[in-house]
Amino acid sequence: MTQKAIFYHAGCPVCVAAENKITDIVDRNRVDLEVVHLGDAPHRIDEASAAGVKSVPALVVDGAALHINHGADLADLR
Repeated sequence: MTQKAIFYHAGCPVCVAAENKITDIVDRNRVDLEVVHLGDAPHRIDEASAAGVKSVPALVVDGAALHINHGADLADLR
């Protein structure tokens, strides 16, 4: 069974470093990983917020938002 995960970020250096690590360590055979750059897809900010994301970079897995470091508050991206 494949889990769904969404990695939200804003393209800042902190976010890009986290994206590189996440994509390196996630087993794509077990995890369907979607990477969402909120600067390129601002229409998805509300989706991220509804999933519990407060700041980026963040990884949402099984409905739980996991905040990784701190690049930017989600409110600052609006």
